[in-house]
Amino acid sequence: MMSFDLLVRDVDGLEDADLARWIANSWVKPERADGRYVFEEIDIARVHLIYELRQELDVNEAALPVVLLLLDQLYDVRRHLLEIGVAIAETEPAGLHRVLQVIAERRSGR
Repeated sequence: MMSFDLLVRDVDGLEDADLARWIANSWVKPERADGRYVFEEIDIARVHLIYELRQELDVNEAALPVVLLLLDQLYDVRRHLLEIGVAIAETEPAGLHRVLQVIAERRSGR
C-alpha cells in the first residue's frame, strides 16, 4: 500500500493536482483510511498507466476515459479467456488436448 504523497513522489513528474483530478474523475479509485487515500498495487499500476498514456503517448484528457474503458474491457476479456482456457484444460476430451497444444505453440511462435 502507498499513500498519496508517496505515490506522487514515486512517479517522476506526477503532480498532486493531476493525481487528485484522476481520482475525482474516477480513473483511479483508491481506498480511504483515516481520511487519507491508500493505493493498492492495482491502483499504483493504473496511475503509472495513466501517466504513461498522458506523457509518453500524448493521449489528451478528453480521450482518456475512452482509452481507459477500452483497456479495461480488453483486460476483462483477457481474464475471461484465461478462465475459459483453464476450464477447458480441466475438462478436455482426449483430442482437445492436441488442439490446445497447437494453439499454445502458435502463440509462442514455434
